[in-house]
Amino acid sequence: MSEPAETPTTPPEGHVGRTYADSTPWWPEPARPREGAPDVVLVVLDDVGFGSLGCFGSEIATPTMDALAAEGLTYTNFHVTPLCSPTRASLLTGRNHHAVGMSMLSNADSGFPGYRGQVTHAAAMVQEVLRDTGYSTAALGKWHLAPMDRTTSAGPYDQWPLGRGFDRYYGFLEGLSDHFLPELVQDNTRVEPPATPEEGYHLTEDLVDRAIDHVSDRVSVAPDTPYFLYLALGAAHCPHQSPERYLQAQRGRYDEGWDVVRERRLARQKELGVVPPDTELAPLNDGVRPWADLSDDDRTVMARLQEAFAAMLEHTDDQLGRLMAHLEHLGRRENTLVVLMSDNGASQEGGALGNTNTLAYENGDTTTTEESLARLDDIGTWRCHSNYPWGWAQAANTPLKRYKQNVHAGGVRAPLVLSWPAGMAGAAGGLRTQFHHVVDVAPTLLDVVGVAAPEVRRGVPQMPVHGTSMRYTFDDADAPSRRRTQYFEMYGHRALVSDGWKAVAYHERHSPYESDRWELYHLPSDFSECHDLAQERSDVLHELVGRWESEAERYSVFPLDDRNFAERAAQYSSAASPRRRRRYELRPGMDTVPGGVTPLVYDRSYRIEAHVRLAGHDEGVLLAHGDVNGGHVLFVRDGLLQYEYNHQGTRYHVAGALPGAGEHRLAVAVQRTGERQALARLLVDDAEVGSQPLASTARFMIGWQGLQVGRDPGSPVSLRYPRGFPFTGHLEKVVVALADDGGADAPHEVLD
Repeated sequence: MSEPAETPTTPPEGHVGRTYADSTPWWPEPARPREGAPDVVLVVLDDVGFGSLGCFGSEIATPTMDALAAEGLTYTNFHVTPLCSPTRASLLTGRNHHAVGMSMLSNADSGFPGYRGQVTHAAAMVQEVLRDTGYSTAALGKWHLAPMDRTTSAGPYDQWPLGRGFDRYYGFLEGLSDHFLPELVQDNTRVEPPATPEEGYHLTEDLVDRAIDHVSDRVSVAPDTPYFLYLALGAAHCPHQSPERYLQAQRGRYDEGWDVVRERRLARQKELGVVPPDTELAPLNDGVRPWADLSDDDRTVMARLQEAFAAMLEHTDDQLGRLMAHLEHLGRRENTLVVLMSDNGASQEGGALGNTNTLAYENGDTTTTEESLARLDDIGTWRCHSNYPWGWAQAANTPLKRYKQNVHAGGVRAPLVLSWPAGMAGAAGGLRTQFHHVVDVAPTLLDVVGVAAPEVRRGVPQMPVHGTSMRYTFDDADAPSRRRTQYFEMYGHRALVSDGWKAVAYHERHSPYESDRWELYHLPSDFSECHDLAQERSDVLHELVGRWESEAERYSVFPLDDRNFAERAAQYSSAASPRRRRRYELRPGMDTVPGGVTPLVYDRSYRIEAHVRLAGHDEGVLLAHGDVNGGHVLFVRDGLLQYEYNHQGTRYHVAGALPGAGEHRLAVAVQRTGERQALARLLVDDAEVGSQPLASTARFMIGWQGLQVGRDPGSPVSLRYPRGFPFTGHLEKVVVALADDGGADAPHEVLD
């Protein structure tokens, strides 16, 4: 017997009779924002330090961002977390990052409440609240808030942008992207870039094109509905890449070195009022040498690396200029609140010498000046993933000390500009010095649009909002700060700011926390944290350290964990993680397997075996994992089965004869022979056709980009074939099998 049909719910108003003639229709009132609610454009720059924008004292040309500051407000005492995912989690929820589960990056779940690598649904994001209120919402660019092991086409999608309140999404889910050859997602589907670098493609231009189109759609179809646009640019996170004309415009600009640039930026900051007149330049960070002490080759490489960063930031500013001009053209700029900020301070991930291969840092290695000098003309192009050295990173953070990842000012004091012509009359060009934190942005947005954060959303009770609105500062430059206390923690570095005092402890990785030395600074009189008062005011320090402990308990900071994200991801132990598998059967036509879900081939034996049917003269990629930075690829070309292992730019290659037409198994068996050393053997139907020692292999990461079967459409792992290079024969499947713990016979053992 069939189930009875469900009776429709009687409307709360109106009447349902037997016929239309004796019924009264009723329509529910849709959610609508308040009359005159502004459009909101939230722009997040990546790894752009406090002193990097023109309006914050830099010589880098950022006229669009400077214009936003000139017509709005510049916040000089704004703080963030010292890493991207945690800042974004706090930015969009208005809560502290540990409390919502994002202690570090979304690349790992460490098994503790504050370390889940995803944002709890008990902390509604601002776009979720705004959409419930009637706003249209869109996100473009970097997400990095979904657990990386849940970013395959199998989902789940609940932590992807569309699962967290955005109507539309276009961008990349990882922490960084190649800007010429990105791995892109549109809504919940992986897509390829619309053009190639040779055709003039660049990710920032693509994202701004999409922003312009999205705004045009909204204004044309629903002009009375305000929108929230989250534009999270990949710039200026490494790799520093931009079109050639921007690179050429920087040539020679930084030959005088970081010491001179830091002095000039500080002088300009004082002129602008961005820092107090008595601000001192922090001493050079540990490991940063005076420019004059470097060799000529060092200076050549390091100047070129800084040129690539500056070129990228100027290119980004030009693209934002296109978006602002379009808003003006549409007549929407006046009532648009633009928020411009950076997610953390400048990156220390280039190392003391800088690098031309960003994987080196992730694997705990370095690149030499000689290696970088050989790639000088590749810096800034698609052929190179570069990052600048510590000296330029400290210059980017002028006048502060330390960097991204640290909780000294260089990691957590960030540029912030708010511009809303219709809502900031009389405040244009103003400076605001009140102490604020990234948790305060979401409450500010909700305050401006006239919406309260919900206590319950979709049946889920909500944790309290930790931030406070900054709107009180719009009309009163001298208003006392309404945020008095804020804790900081990252990789065991700890700090607390309270009523102008800052206690901070720098932590050496894998050392006892008890040996960390706490410093004390009075920020109103010591902007750049130069004068440690720990001895003179031990009473204040003792109180602040105790308060940090209390805040840490309150916001789920414990247990402290100083492992880097690669270590945590490699040891990820959730039973649900796809990375627990030792055998993968991969089929042609599948989407890219993102880097956070690829087989853990690090420092172990493994075997890659392609089941094919050859018809003669077939060629193409069988499996590719990684990018121009590093990776490995099994492919067929020139009548040969070939395997290339690209370890941070050192390329190991082996080739062997192919069999005749028919069904075959084409494989490479990589046998671990020592710590991060191996022997690669090419096999055709289990018969060896070639071998090559691998003198160095990856420790934690083989490549940033993911894994493809039957082609290599992104940043190429090998330069021995044309871009893409799809396999022309019949590819049934590719089997990847991992050994338990290494050993010469392990690849065969795990295939049983």
